[in-house]
Amino acid sequence: MNPLSQHLWQYGYHDRMSEAELKPAFFERQDPSPDALFYAEPRLVTHIDDHAIAAASKVYGELLPNNAAILDLMSSYRSHMPPDLAWTRLAGLGLNEVELRENDQLTDYVVHDLNANPRMPYGDAEFDGAVVTVSVQYMTRPVEIFADVARVLRPGAPFILTYSNRLFPTKAVRIWLALDARERAALIGTYFKRSGGFGDVSAADAAGNGPDGGPHDPLFAVWAHRIEA
Repeated sequence: MNPLSQHLWQYGYHDRMSEAELKPAFFERQDPSPDALFYAEPRLVTHIDDHAIAAASKVYGELLPNNAAILDLMSSYRSHMPPDLAWTRLAGLGLNEVELRENDQLTDYVVHDLNANPRMPYGDAEFDGAVVTVSVQYMTRPVEIFADVARVLRPGAPFILTYSNRLFPTKAVRIWLALDARERAALIGTYFKRSGGFGDVSAADAAGNGPDGGPHDPLFAVWAHRIEA
């Protein structure tokens, strides 16, 4: 991976974002209808190109533990886990049952709307790692969601979020649409900081396109590890 951390933090994005108030208006969306309605019809497609998918798989392969219980949040038709990563469990949580059922990497799944209820139907310290793939931009209650991810993770477990420039604009929150790639990483870092339960935040340009894009879909990763409760 091509680390972006120094670029993200050295210009003060992270500090300014961390100190700023996360106003409710930031999390408004063009389409305020319930997410369950928007995602009612299955989309059996991938939402980023093969280059970005490979980059996400590489990130997960490098950061997730082997032979572990992994949680795939806001999951759908594909989880993009690398073929050489072994797991004892890959639990998917998403909004469309058909998509989840068709995901052949998942060992189990649950249909659950995190924006409606950030409390997940899992026990404390149940997982060794968690991921969100190109979906963090849809979180309307991110600090609450991140706090509950911390609850279900064991100490030392990574929480990894990847994002690109592909999205459903009517469902992305207002603040996400207003930021560039570096600022979006800083925003995710703020979610980690405000939620508690996580250590230092790292960020990287996982696809190697640079913040201004390239011939393929960009893919950025931001992650932190669960600290001792």
